[in-house]
Amino acid sequence: MSLEPISATFQIRHVTGFNYDGVADSSYNEARMTPVTLARQQVLESSITVHPFAVQSTYRDYFGTIVTTFNLQQRHHRLQVVAEATVKTVDEPASDADISLRALHHEDIIDRYAEYLAPTPRTTMSPEVLDELESLVAGQERVHDVANTVTDWVRERVAYVRGATQVSSTAQDVWEQREGVCQDLTHVTISLLRQLGIPSRYVSGYLYSKEDDHVGEKVVGESHAWVEYFCGDWAGVDPTNGGPIGLHHVTVAKGREYGDVPPLKGIYHGDPSSALGVVVELTRVA
Repeated sequence: MSLEPISATFQIRHVTGFNYDGVADSSYNEARMTPVTLARQQVLESSITVHPFAVQSTYRDYFGTIVTTFNLQQRHHRLQVVAEATVKTVDEPASDADISLRALHHEDIIDRYAEYLAPTPRTTMSPEVLDELESLVAGQERVHDVANTVTDWVRERVAYVRGATQVSSTAQDVWEQREGVCQDLTHVTISLLRQLGIPSRYVSGYLYSKEDDHVGEKVVGESHAWVEYFCGDWAGVDPTNGGPIGLHHVTVAKGREYGDVPPLKGIYHGDPSSALGVVVELTRVA
């Protein structure tokens, strides 16, 4: 007799936007704030509401992320975007796939995952870091073993400190100051894995942070980031908290680095703007 997998259902509310010192005459915006249905999660419902009202259009980008676009042509002092979703997650066992590092050197894999092997502005680090890392993983032949060693090493070397970095901080910046947030630990981990020849990608989403969670309990949090690496299949690991991706992780977007997945970005014509602030609320409902 097969057993039902362990699951959880979350309601998510994510509010963000911009304030303008005066007015914006017009703006074009892209929101990557809608969770996607995957093997380990099912989106039961989702919506994005824009204030002031704007007609929306939706598409999936190159990396499979749901992108909502909207164009405001009327003058506005403030832009607010509210994304709401109900998502069911399943606690799946980790993939059995685990190829060797040597297998990743095959020409077909290098070509297929080229964008997840190449450094980006936020994931470039000095060769000296790789020298130290190579001695640490010497003798390890399986991708999972190497990925776990790298993740543990990053968590030992980089402390989680809110406000220690900027959204534009690079992996090298973070490595030198030894402090950062989930975005930064993810960039450092991706950089190191790619230098070892392991295709790696940036995942953004949400983390329900309560361990002893109860149905109906609301958690105020923020967006979260973690890593997926290729080991014959894609496997997820959370450099900030350690360990694999689990029941409490909800995926929204994937890309090479943060620049591919910002929740809200756009261009506008008008007076200077400042971030409205971000509110993320997760409630377990089942």
